[in-house]
Amino acid sequence: MAKKTIGPVRRDFVPWENPDHAPFIEFRNVTKRFGSFTAVNDLSLKIYEKEFFALLGGSGCGKTTLMRMLAGFETPTSGQIFLDGQDLAGIPPHRRPSNMMFQSYALFPHMSVEKNIAFGLKQDNLPKDEIEGRVAEMLRLTKLEPFAKRKPHQLSGGQRQRVALARSLAKRPKVLLLDEPLGALDRKLREETQFELMALQEDLAMTFLIVTHDQEEAMTVADRIAVMDHGELVQVATPAEIYEAPNSKFVADFIGDVNLIEAKVVETNENGSRLKAVIGDFLIETDQSSKASAGDTVWYAIRPEKVRVTKGNTEPGSVNAITGPVWDIAYLGDVSIFHAKIGAGDHDILRSTVANVSRLVENPITWDDDVVLSFDRDAGVILER
Repeated sequence: MAKKTIGPVRRDFVPWENPDHAPFIEFRNVTKRFGSFTAVNDLSLKIYEKEFFALLGGSGCGKTTLMRMLAGFETPTSGQIFLDGQDLAGIPPHRRPSNMMFQSYALFPHMSVEKNIAFGLKQDNLPKDEIEGRVAEMLRLTKLEPFAKRKPHQLSGGQRQRVALARSLAKRPKVLLLDEPLGALDRKLREETQFELMALQEDLAMTFLIVTHDQEEAMTVADRIAVMDHGELVQVATPAEIYEAPNSKFVADFIGDVNLIEAKVVETNENGSRLKAVIGDFLIETDQSSKASAGDTVWYAIRPEKVRVTKGNTEPGSVNAITGPVWDIAYLGDVSIFHAKIGAGDHDILRSTVANVSRLVENPITWDDDVVLSFDRDAGVILER
């Protein structure tokens, strides 16, 4: 029998699972206060060489402050930050083996693309031949060779983004810091650029650290994601683990769409658990055991795409299934989203996302139809907090 894993495995790269593998970047009990406000609270985190790592969270969660401390633009109130074994305390930003790419790109408007890329190399007094070679390499890697003589105002947003990226990479830093780098791009271009970033990072075998509030962006590009809230790490895991096995209601609700069903534990053991939903009063059976005891309140988190929707009614005593009328439908082209009422309140809704695999549908589900919403034993996860 084939071994089951959580989500797809992108590549054979898991240094964080090897206790003997030294971290490339390490935050040790780092705290940062601005007056009475604590932006980062006693945070410890390990990031590994050649990893594409994402700091993800809402505004004010501390992710940008964490990156700015690594870059040297902020100083920790307490704690230590190490890069490749070196304590960064007291080292100014321009002396650190890192480079930061900002959302604004900060290109020099009077300089051509190639001169923008060469600027930092000239500041370092590198030989002319070496500068020309690095600029040519960056133009090739970022597919900017046809635009080398153009000024920034003659470029599209995506092209300016690639110039800023090339300039950041030209100095060959040990780690590239990306602060919301794709925020100014439209959705389609942003998606294309995400895959270009991933390919470039693998080609260069460099460590990338990206700060973003865009969940899809983090899920797309990162080997691992650190979800942050109020200056603390809530969960650090691969994108698939974050999505399929969130460790709290906060993470489940923050990443993607989710149905959070409040329930009481009926029984639990090493073989699984039986729950009773508070809204809808239906039974949920799962392969997952729980640390909660019988009678305790837990939440059952299940993603809408794992909920089946069919016309009809449930049989008495059914588990992992409930009947309700269709309250609303959203047709998005590739998928349809169904909202079905499972209780008396306006928010007592269970959502199902169904892929539209056929152009034509016979006897389609529509508003006010009674439907059965059902799911498998291993479809969701029990959350105790």
